[in-house]
Amino acid sequence: MSRLAQTHGLTDVQQEILSTVRDFVDKEIIPVATELEHRDEYPQRIVDGLKELGLFGLMIPDEYGGLGESLLTYALCVEEIARGWMSVSGIINTHFIVAYMLKQHGTQEQKDYFLPKMALGEIRGAFSMSEPGLGSDVSAITSKAVRDGDEYVLNGQKMWLTNGGTSTLVAVLVRSDEGHPEGTAPHRSMTTFLVEKEPGFGEVRPGLTIPGKIDKMGYKGVDTTELIMDGLRIPADRVLGGTTGRGFYQMMDGVEVGRVNVAARGCGVAQRAFELGVSYAQQRHTFGRPIAQHQAIQFKLAEMATKVEAAHAMMVNAARKKDSGQRNDLEAGMAKYLASEYCKEVVEDAFRIHGGYGFSKEYEIERLYREAPMLLIGEGTAEIQKMIIGRRLLEEYRLQG
Repeated sequence: MSRLAQTHGLTDVQQEILSTVRDFVDKEIIPVATELEHRDEYPQRIVDGLKELGLFGLMIPDEYGGLGESLLTYALCVEEIARGWMSVSGIINTHFIVAYMLKQHGTQEQKDYFLPKMALGEIRGAFSMSEPGLGSDVSAITSKAVRDGDEYVLNGQKMWLTNGGTSTLVAVLVRSDEGHPEGTAPHRSMTTFLVEKEPGFGEVRPGLTIPGKIDKMGYKGVDTTELIMDGLRIPADRVLGGTTGRGFYQMMDGVEVGRVNVAARGCGVAQRAFELGVSYAQQRHTFGRPIAQHQAIQFKLAEMATKVEAAHAMMVNAARKKDSGQRNDLEAGMAKYLASEYCKEVVEDAFRIHGGYGFSKEYEIERLYREAPMLLIGEGTAEIQKMIIGRRLLEEYRLQG
């Protein structure tokens, strides 16, 4: 049987990279993922393996020591990794978004300093927008930076940092009213700061505390944390791009490619759920034959496979459009929305195929069933995606006259 979600038109190099990643997933991730997830254990050995493969520098230009690959190549690698264990793809995603923001918006000094170390995985990235009372309303950010000579003093509390403890560089979005008169739109008075820190928990540098991991329903292994700034002093040369007031646009650019990444994660988890469902359906017997021979199960498998193919196609389209240099917020929003919703549905159908055994922690589908809901929220809820899609459609189909 040919595998689902094939991508046509790939170069020999892309195919070789994907083959290597797929082999790594099958041998190094899938056999240990469920055990590590149940212990909520950080997958250090897996991360070290990904560093050796060069995946932390996959999209970093070769002049900075990276592989200089496309968003499509990266998204297809993420799809494969999420098929093995979604948490591992999250570890890479936040690192990638920060590297992308630096590549697109950083000063030359910032690129020269950070990107070579990020390509090697020596510096590990995380980014922070959300706050405890914020949700999807980024304009309501209350964390603030105030200029003090050659430094800025940052105060406030951030929430939901993936890699909050293990990262050594955090891109933090805060308000900065300097140079922006009263009444300026909120999104025009935000700045992204590049905050270097030690890995771990507690006070990781003066004025910066990373409390312990947030205990989650799923998406375990990877550390998700808060970030508390209390008189945190940051040099002015660590303003991303060197100019205040551009942080919102820089973050949205990063999140746009992040949505392609989340779509890829949804595709990978859905593909694994289908693999588990179709395999179990051929092993489990009822009424004297494998349940795969019952029409009701065949209908489920048909629907699941179709959803996997459709989500993959939309994700690939969004990545290719971004790679071409075109605006892709419509395509990325559609891909993220469809892939996350279909992932939830495919996982639930695989869970139903497993019957009572799907409720047992001995079966992998139990882990996927707890992981899939995170994709409904990460990088913007379904409702946010629909807002983006609806507004863009009205721009494209605006009535004339």
